[in-house]
Amino acid sequence: MRVLVAEDQPELADDIAEGLRDQGVGADVAYDGASAIEKALLNSYDVVVLDRDLPRIHGDAVCAALVASPSPARILMLTAAATVASRVDGLNLGADDYLVKPFAFEELVARVRALARRQPGSAPVIIRADLVVDRARRRVSRAGRAVSLTRKELGILEELVIADGGVVSAEDLLDRVWDENADPFTRTVTVTIARLRRKLGEPDLIETVVGSGYRLP
Repeated sequence: MRVLVAEDQPELADDIAEGLRDQGVGADVAYDGASAIEKALLNSYDVVVLDRDLPRIHGDAVCAALVASPSPARILMLTAAATVASRVDGLNLGADDYLVKPFAFEELVARVRALARRQPGSAPVIIRADLVVDRARRRVSRAGRAVSLTRKELGILEELVIADGGVVSAEDLLDRVWDENADPFTRTVTVTIARLRRKLGEPDLIETVVGSGYRLP
């Protein structure tokens, strides 16, 4: 999963992004509306956490622009205004959910994950042969045996099961599971895939498609 945090308070934006990364979510940051639109149209995000009071381009205009664009991202709007009218205004602009500041970070994470699960093909529980990936509870089992994965390992596995047999390149995995600061020249994906394979056990579920990437047949 990859998320864009559009928030004009740098400390808050960075804290949210870092907290999401700790949860295994790739997170980028934009500090104004213009940057938010640019990044959201350049990258593929599952969710945009959008502060309503952004500089340069107001959050309302950002929301409207993203809703009218080809971006598939769900929008979680943040605001300091707690009135019903403000919430209704945000939802009428096309936001998928609304969260009032101050908020508990745990609630923000839960809402982000719930919005991401609304994406096509993103069922909360996905089964491939004897593999069960419970995305809602962040649990994995194979042949009834619980498999303990790191956040990045689980992130890669989620991307592979969501692809439903399609090939996912190492570049796409780096883009989706990490964030825009990831070094594209590292062996991070290869090393993480190797650990994931060992933990999932035999027979190997992850197929390497030479020159293209990886898939779960």
